[in-house]
Amino acid sequence: MPPTSIDFPKQSPPPVPSFSSAFRFWLKLGLISFGGPAGQIAIMHQELVEKRRWISEQRFLHALNYCMLLPGPEAQQLAIYIGWLLHGIRGGIVAGVLFVLPSLLMLIGLSWLYIAYGQTSLIAGLFYGIKPAVTAIVLQAAYGIGGRTLQNISLWTIAIAAFIALFIFHLPFPLIILCAALIGYLGGRYLPQHFQARGGHASKSTTTTYGAAVIDDNTPTPEHARFRWTSVGRVLLVGILLWSLPMLSLIYLFGWQHSLTQMAWYFTKAALMTFGGAYAVLPYVMQAAVVDYGWLSAGQMIDGLALGETTPGPLIMVLIFVGFVAAYMQALFGPEQLFFAGTVAAIIVTWFTFLPSFILILAGGPFIESTHHQFNLTASLSAITAAVVGVIVNLTLFFAYHVLWPQGFNAAFDVWAAGIALFSALALIRFKWNVIWVIVLAASAGLLIQLSLT
Repeated sequence: MPPTSIDFPKQSPPPVPSFSSAFRFWLKLGLISFGGPAGQIAIMHQELVEKRRWISEQRFLHALNYCMLLPGPEAQQLAIYIGWLLHGIRGGIVAGVLFVLPSLLMLIGLSWLYIAYGQTSLIAGLFYGIKPAVTAIVLQAAYGIGGRTLQNISLWTIAIAAFIALFIFHLPFPLIILCAALIGYLGGRYLPQHFQARGGHASKSTTTTYGAAVIDDNTPTPEHARFRWTSVGRVLLVGILLWSLPMLSLIYLFGWQHSLTQMAWYFTKAALMTFGGAYAVLPYVMQAAVVDYGWLSAGQMIDGLALGETTPGPLIMVLIFVGFVAAYMQALFGPEQLFFAGTVAAIIVTWFTFLPSFILILAGGPFIESTHHQFNLTASLSAITAAVVGVIVNLTLFFAYHVLWPQGFNAAFDVWAAGIALFSALALIRFKWNVIWVIVLAASAGLLIQLSLT
């Protein structure tokens, strides 16, 4: 049955939004963008397509399809893309910065409270309940992504192989993603019916027209968004400078082996490996932060994910927590400047994590605007997403081990934590409760349990 079309009465497009009104909207979005990428994209669709009519449905989905093929947080990249389309490079920069700035400030404050007062009975009790809830949240991510993605035996095989590669053979995360992409590329050529993307953000059975938009289906590409090799070259050159100058400064000031320099280098690589969303890169970050560098413990990593879930902005902002806690605990600038060291590390992590997203959108956007055809990369994306399911299952088992057997398998099984995890999983997966409410209830339960046991 062909897609239906719902048409609203013809009306003229709204006036082109001023830069100041766009600024206010992007700031508002940064403050209310809870719910992960799906929720953030839904908010942008409701505000920009349905209510304000700054961009049409088809142009919105066209931009989203491109962002889904890129590494990095797709919701923030979509904001950059639309901001750039409306007001040029300054519009894209403002949209992208305001998308993460409120979360950055909140996480710096929350990370300080956590590391400075985390051993108090109140904070410890709250996080005792939050950790099992986070395990359930990661399980929900695997369940949700798997339900949308694993549509046939080929994709199931990729997911299982990715899990085995990570859980048993401990293969590097980037290698798993590259192999999945190659399998998807070859499968798309020779077995395309097994690698069709389904259930993505952009999939819709109904095309809705909400009225003429500022950037409508047939609106000519704005002058600043037209493809020119010189413009692309300038963006790439500036992007390389904005990456290399801070990196060289860190090497000059502290040396290559210093924690701040290693954070800058590592989180640049992490930013380029986040195909499939933030949950896909968490095992990569977990291995480095906990095992390779020893920046923080597995329990602290779970706590950081909980804080990331309770703040607006992309979930990849949990990396700010990693940087802050690592610099604070190592007292990089001396015992008298712990907060300053954590703040500097958080800013460095933010810069090197999100800079690639700006470069990819501002350099690639003009090419994307030059064609409204679909991309022939969906097979690779489907295979990568299938591999991500296996990776997230591995992460779920890692979290479950550290939450349910906090002292190791030889110690007692934590029945109370298991109960909170089971409740959270049922609430999220079966009853579709909001993540924030689940975390609040789990934290309250954890506090009551801890108080009753002391």
